[in-house]
Amino acid sequence: MKKFENFVANLEVLKRAKDEDLTNEFIISGIIDKFFLQFELSWKVLKELLSYEGRSVAKSGSPREILKAAYATYDYIDEDIWLEMLRARNDMTHIYNGEAARQMVKVILEKYIPVFVEMRERIEKDYGKIVSDL
Repeated sequence: MKKFENFVANLEVLKRAKDEDLTNEFIISGIIDKFFLQFELSWKVLKELLSYEGRSVAKSGSPREILKAAYATYDYIDEDIWLEMLRARNDMTHIYNGEAARQMVKVILEKYIPVFVEMRERIEKDYGKIVSDL
């Protein structure tokens, strides 16, 4: 699944964010942009997996619908955290405040990246080589 390969590649870059200069506004902006992309790739991977599992919501579901269906299907999806990420993604596209951006980066590093890592590990464990064929 090309989407999963992109998900993994982007996640590897995002994981390096903790080693960057988190006082630099350009770096902060880049981390937030990488989070936006990671979130998009994540829900689209979940959509593909739900389609593979035969779930009808995968045909035309919105990100919120996909996340709710994934929560009902996969035990590693924490609905509250994923819906929080969806809200954060939507809210941050309209926030230009430096302090809000720094706080968002802190949450990305401490809370959201581990969720993406867990998702990757569980997909690899549960689907193995099948994931590359989807």
